[in-house]
Amino acid sequence: MNKTLTIQSVIMITIACLFTGFGGVTFVLSIGTALFPESDSRFLNILSIFIGQGIMVLPVFAFIHLNKLSIYETIRLKPIPMNSVFPVIILSLGTIILSDEIDRMISLVFPVSDFIEKLSELVRFDTKVNAFFLILATVIIAPFSEEVIFRGFLQHFLERYWQDITKAVLVTSLGFAMIHLNPGWIIQIYLLGVILGYLAWKTGSIVPGLILHALNNGLALILQNLQSSLESIYIWKSHVSPLFLAAAIFIFIKGYKSLNRIPFKTAIK
Repeated sequence: MNKTLTIQSVIMITIACLFTGFGGVTFVLSIGTALFPESDSRFLNILSIFIGQGIMVLPVFAFIHLNKLSIYETIRLKPIPMNSVFPVIILSLGTIILSDEIDRMISLVFPVSDFIEKLSELVRFDTKVNAFFLILATVIIAPFSEEVIFRGFLQHFLERYWQDITKAVLVTSLGFAMIHLNPGWIIQIYLLGVILGYLAWKTGSIVPGLILHALNNGLALILQNLQSSLESIYIWKSHVSPLFLAAAIFIFIKGYKSLNRIPFKTAIK
C-alpha cells in the first residue's frame, strides 16, 4: 500500500470523493428541478442525497481497480470474529445515547441552527417512497461510503504513514466532522469519529464502524419520526433520561472491555 500511495495522493483522492458526492447532489437537484419543476422538492432532496452518498466512494474504488490493489486489504473490508459482534453492538448503543446527550447539552450553548431544523423536516417519513430512500441512504449507503473513505482508506494509510495510531485517528476524525458542514455538530461527530477510528484500528476492519454508523443513523431517524411516542420514556427535562444515561455508560464500558479481551489478528500494532 505504501509503495503505491503518497500522503498527497491520499488527500487528493479523499477530496475527490467529497467533490464527487457534493457534485452528485448538486447535479440531481439541478437536473431534477429543471426537468420536473412541479415535482416534490422533498423527494428530489432525498434522491440527491441517495445518489450523492452512493457515488461518493467511486474515486477510492477507481484507484484500487486501476492499481490492481486488494480491495479487502486497502480499505479494511474484512469480516470480524462472531464473538466481537455483541460487544460492538453494545458499545455502539452506549456511544449513541451518550452522543445524543452531548448534542442536547451543546444545544443549550449554541441555539439549534436553521440547517438542523430543515434537516429534521427532511428526514420525516411522510410517504413510503421517501421513507424507503431515506432509510437506504442514511442507514446503509452513507455509513458504507463514509467508513470506506475515512476509516478504511484515509485513516488506514495515515496509521502506516505516521506510525502513530492516535494522530491518525484524531486527524481523520477532524476531517470526518468537518464534512458534515454544521458547527453545532462538530464536537459530537468528532467524538463519534474517534470511536469509529478506534474500532477500525482495534479490529483491523471497517465492519464494526459500519455497525455503529448504521445504528447511529437509524436510531436518529427513529427518534425524529417517533419523538412524541418516545419522549415520555427516553427524555427527561429536554435531556436523555438518567436511567438511559446510566445504562449507556455501563454498556459502553462493558463493550469496550470485552473488545479489548479479544485478540484481533488483523489489528495494526
